[in-house]
Amino acid sequence: MQASRPFRTAIVPAAGLGTRFLPTTKTVPKELLPVIDTPGIEMVAAEAAEAGASRLLIVTSPGKDAVAAHFAPQPELEATLAARGKDALAAKVRRAAELIEAGTVTQDEPKGLGHAVGCAGDALGPDEDAVAVLLPDDIVLAAPGEPSVLSRMAAVRERLGGSVLCAFDVPREQISAYGVFDVDDTVDSGDPDVKRIRGMVEKPPADQAPSTLATAGRYLLDRQIFDALKRISPGSGGELQLTDAVALLIAEGHPVHVVVHRGGRHDLGNPGSYLRAFVDFALAHPDYGPALREWLTDRLTFPDEPVRGA
Repeated sequence: MQASRPFRTAIVPAAGLGTRFLPTTKTVPKELLPVIDTPGIEMVAAEAAEAGASRLLIVTSPGKDAVAAHFAPQPELEATLAARGKDALAAKVRRAAELIEAGTVTQDEPKGLGHAVGCAGDALGPDEDAVAVLLPDDIVLAAPGEPSVLSRMAAVRERLGGSVLCAFDVPREQISAYGVFDVDDTVDSGDPDVKRIRGMVEKPPADQAPSTLATAGRYLLDRQIFDALKRISPGSGGELQLTDAVALLIAEGHPVHVVVHRGGRHDLGNPGSYLRAFVDFALAHPDYGPALREWLTDRLTFPDEPVRGA
């Protein structure tokens, strides 16, 4: 069963300081901020496990031990909850530890996403020929009735080999805020949402963008990425960029494809978009959604009234 996995390890870079959420992130890592009652990194771990990962490798910085601790069993808490008849809550506490095996590597200095991914290279088993990278700020939601985008990416790698990235289609007037893919159609993929990547352009002017396909925070990378990371030069700010390593592989003939994601996506990386994610998930929650919808409707009907409680 283990040999049939498309990949075993999912790398989650989580070494950042979370400056946009200060002062909260002085003591609480950004990756543990909840969407309703579930930390974003647990949602990312569930996506990785569903696509076939058995291990989550968290790249942390000194002082962020709490991120990995979230995935450790809490038998005393579980026993207390069970004794009080709170079985559903005990199951929620157990979920993270049961989802996936979690481990850590340390990034001592903030030298970019490429450097963070490279820190995890030596922790892979000798038989692992591919690794997933999931950015914890991005919550990528499958379209109704569809597999996760990471599962789709694994299927593309199985058919076409190489590395597979994720993209989402954005309006051209917004494209200059993103890294953008230069792509060709892939006739042999059998899927119009699978493209061969020719190159990547960082934040181009809208009228010069090679496509409207923007980079997203999901990567399924051939193990050759770690060799490429050792051969690229630091860019702006002395940082190693993962996209530069991918571009090097493309230049050397390594097959790299992109899967266009048509489902939902939330960015937890700044307070404004985090708030939208929280509201979106809350509206869909069977316990909280109806009352919140009613309150929001009333609040938006009378926007100039003083803020009121629930």
